[in-house]
Amino acid sequence: MGDLLLVRHGETEWSRSGQHTSFTDLPLTRHGEEQAESLAPLLAGRTFALVLTSPLARAVRTAELAGLTGTVRDADLHEWYYGAYEGVTTEEIHRTRPDWDLWTDGGPAGSDGRPGESPAEVGERADRVLGRAAKALPEGDVMLVAHGHFLRVLTARRLGLSPAEGRLFRLETGTVCRLSTEHGRPVLAEWNTRA
Repeated sequence: MGDLLLVRHGETEWSRSGQHTSFTDLPLTRHGEEQAESLAPLLAGRTFALVLTSPLARAVRTAELAGLTGTVRDADLHEWYYGAYEGVTTEEIHRTRPDWDLWTDGGPAGSDGRPGESPAEVGERADRVLGRAAKALPEGDVMLVAHGHFLRVLTARRLGLSPAEGRLFRLETGTVCRLSTEHGRPVLAEWNTRA
């Protein structure tokens, strides 16, 4: 049985500023590109039964710079849909909704027609990705390249927790994480690994 490896894309302008970034397809900063390139030695020599990326350019570019090949874009790996909070920081949201919490309240639909998502809806997407990964794990490791909030929900679901428990797993840009098994149970083996 293989391990499930997760890579959060490298830094973008909005990940640096703390703005919620879902549909806005920002490029990596130069630092983000360097973060992605620095992952290549960590992943060199590994073979993967399956490599899935978010369809967004920041994830696809991170995978390329990290030296991953044979990638397949998977729409379910898209970042949490923040809806009306796209491009807005948590601090700004708290000025009008001081009790708002992404992990319990989710993102409200935007006036521009962009949907928001609840934690449960993100969890459903994560479960679908985990289902696809499970089919490949008997053949070897599986790599997922995606986004911070989504990968945190996916980690929670893999460990048998509710989507909201993703709040427990702070995830830095340009890092590798590894979910493995011990005695047949999913475990967290590595988190926020850098070169």
